Amino acid sequence: MKLIHSFGPNPRVVRMFLAEKGLNLPSEEVDILAGANRQEGFLSRNPGGQSPALELDDGTVIAETAVICEYVEEKHPTPVLIGSTAEERAHARTWQRRVELGITEFVYNAFRYSEGYEMFKNRVHCIPVAAPEMKVAAQEKLAWLDGLMGSKPFICGDAIRFVDITLYCCLDFAKDVGQPLNPELKNLTAWFQRMDARPSAAASLHPASGQVKMRG
Repeated sequence: MKLIHSFGPNPRVVRMFLAEKGLNLPSEEVDILAGANRQEGFLSRNPGGQSPALELDDGTVIAETAVICEYVEEKHPTPVLIGSTAEERAHARTWQRRVELGITEFVYNAFRYSEGYEMFKNRVHCIPVAAPEMKVAAQEKLAWLDGLMGSKPFICGDAIRFVDITLYCCLDFAKDVGQPLNPELKNLTAWFQRMDARPSAAASLHPASGQVKMRG
């Protein structure tokens, strides 16, 4: 397997997932900041134009962050990051969908449509007028999640799961692009600090983060 990746919160999710697994894959860098992922050379391998992607030994390319992590979990089931039983996996996937649909997609699109508009205006269909309400919607769901977290160390309970990595990478990115985590959300703030202290958090951060002043 070969990881095709770049700067950005979604590529970082996969890098952090791999670090938690203790896996070090061969990799290929794509200059997403220069739009290389939207050029024909990349699109011929991954028509969606996203980063990251995973190239298998037979040349097949798998895209979508969640699909890549699910595939890696099936190939390398320990340590468990999604679930070791059907019930655990269902619970983790439920939270994964809740976080993606209610928080991360709002955060990322709000960035694309506002602070990141100049970068994305010719890459995706941007709706600048929607950005402020998307930011509000994400904060509302974060407050909802904070209330449900209680004293749990992780979103699904006592053990780190894929959803924790997904949300952490999103919020670490968001705090530098106009969408910081509300410090009044004490449960999520404590959870974020726990995630931020994990060795995989530092190991997964792209070297370009300091240059562009965004965490990805």
